[in-house]
Amino acid sequence: MPGAGADRSQRTYSEGVDEHGELLRRQGLRVTRQRERVLAAVAELGHATAEEVLSRVAVDGGPQLPPSTIYRALEAMEQAGALRHTHLDHRSPSYQLADHDHHIHLVCTGCGTVGEVPASIADDLVARIREQRGFDAAFTHMAVQGRCTKCQT
Repeated sequence: MPGAGADRSQRTYSEGVDEHGELLRRQGLRVTRQRERVLAAVAELGHATAEEVLSRVAVDGGPQLPPSTIYRALEAMEQAGALRHTHLDHRSPSYQLADHDHHIHLVCTGCGTVGEVPASIADDLVARIREQRGFDAAFTHMAVQGRCTKCQT
């Protein structure tokens, strides 16, 4: 659905840069053009490794950015609370906007596809953990490995 992604990225860029930019400013960070471009790339891609952000920024029409600038921007924006990351596997973390809905990634160890389900699907598990261990688990953004229906057959 190319149209949906474009609508999301445009909405997220125009509104998200303002919202996330204000968050960055409150944390004492400047909203530089480089950070805006990184933020826009993450918003457009939904979930993205630093390498994917680098590739997206390389074709966004702006001047080339060195990888170190991308990495520093991602780290600074995560520390400020504008981004968060999840390790979908043992490789690079995947970044997303911090205000993206809480969800659980379903990572197929067969074909590598990644799907999402709402974090609320784990509500019964959270209740059982609380009952049995007195621990208040927060399933807000995580990855679960397994096999998709296609790879199971």
